[in-house]
Amino acid sequence: MSGHSKWATIKRKKGANDSARGKIFSNLIREITIAAKEGGGDPTLNARLRVVLDKARANNMPKDNIENAIKRGSGEIEGIVYEDRTYEGYGPSGVAIFVETQTDNINRTVAEVRHIFTKYEGSLGTTGSVAFMFQRKGQFLINKEVIGEDALMELAINAGAEDVITEDPETYEILTAPADFDAVFAAFADAKIPMETSELTRLPVTTVKLTGKEAERALKMLDAFDAIDDVVNVYSNFDFDEDE
Repeated sequence: MSGHSKWATIKRKKGANDSARGKIFSNLIREITIAAKEGGGDPTLNARLRVVLDKARANNMPKDNIENAIKRGSGEIEGIVYEDRTYEGYGPSGVAIFVETQTDNINRTVAEVRHIFTKYEGSLGTTGSVAFMFQRKGQFLINKEVIGEDALMELAINAGAEDVITEDPETYEILTAPADFDAVFAAFADAKIPMETSELTRLPVTTVKLTGKEAERALKMLDAFDAIDDVVNVYSNFDFDEDE
């Protein structure tokens, strides 16, 4: 089964509009700031910073915005202090929901997250209540027009990838262990292969199929979480039929 979710595909398509793009920039600034705070401002020595800088450049973020975010994180200039916080719970039909946030106001963020769980008849759980239902993985998506399957397979596996998934008609999906993410990223970069997505993500161990109104409600719930300014990523283990 393909690791990347249909929800993730929908989010990427939404990213084309201006309002979604504005949130992408806000999230990237927070990610850069936190990465620089935790690992320093030198991307050659900070893997997390390297990944988010690649995402920022892929989204055409202005150079000044990137540099200022790094300086805020590394303490060169004063700025808002952000913290990573995660929230876990359940949505329609008991599907698992895992929410990653970066916030300068924990009380505000938890209130907004709890409100969405309640609004869509879900429930906010305790730490660890659904985390075990997801695997932390490195994930790359590469357009099939860029490279042939055999060449991509050889490059990825030699670099340390766990799996190359070819079932999507337009993109290859490459999965890695978190520890091998940097090596695979470097292999693609050295080969000058453009990556549509390169990130550390959470993939469900198993999925729950929802249909009809329940699937619609679950999608609306994920969309509502994604609309919260402090939310960076939302993961769920539910699946649905796009043709319904």
